[in-house]
Parts: sequence; C-alpha cells; structure tokens
Amino acid sequence: MNEKIKTKPGFPRLVPDEDICQETSDGIIITVEVSAGSKREMFPNGYNPWRKAFGIAVKAPPVEGRANKAVIKIISGYFSVPSSSVTIISGQTSSLKKVRICGVTRHQVIELINGL
Repeated sequence: MNEKIKTKPGFPRLVPDEDICQETSDGIIITVEVSAGSKREMFPNGYNPWRKAFGIAVKAPPVEGRANKAVIKIISGYFSVPSSSVTIISGQTSSLKKVRICGVTRHQVIELINGL
C-alpha cells in the first residue's frame, strides 16, 4: 500500500476500512500527519500506510496553536460537523496527531474517505 489517496472527489478506494478510523464510545478517531505552512489547505492530502495517517496541509504556521486550529477547522468542514465536535486528543506539539470527531459514524467516515 504505497499509493496515495487522490485529493479530488471520486478517488479510487486505496485505504483499507480498518485503517481509516477507530470507533470509540465518544466518537471516531483518525490519525493525521500535518504539513503546516503550506501554500494551500487540503484534506485528505495523501495517505501514509506505515503511520496509517492521512495527510492534511494547512496554511497556518505551527506557532501558538495556529496550525492545530486550522486542522480542526478543515476537518470539521470536511465531515460537516461543528468545530466543537473535533478535538485533537494527542500530538498537540507534533505533526502526527490523533483527532476525535463526534457526530459522524464509522460508516460515514469510511464512505467519505473512500469516495463511495
């Protein structure tokens, strides 16, 4: 699995369902690898099969939590949930982050990520 997810709608299914997210009692957890200070914002921006992480590019620099705020904004927009439903649960000072999303089901996340 060294192919990357295309960032356009309707990309082919490349990520196994079990790698997309984890379901917990208080939401869905995905792993993202952040590229801060990018020229444009994009999610998903590829997939790292070794880290089982989706790429996310944000314009904001990794200073004073600005990149983290951008990650929350982009992910909440992608999954059509309020920003308050998205929380970074680990990796606040790292490029590799675990993000909890409330208000969506595992099935919805899989369909959206895999473009079904």
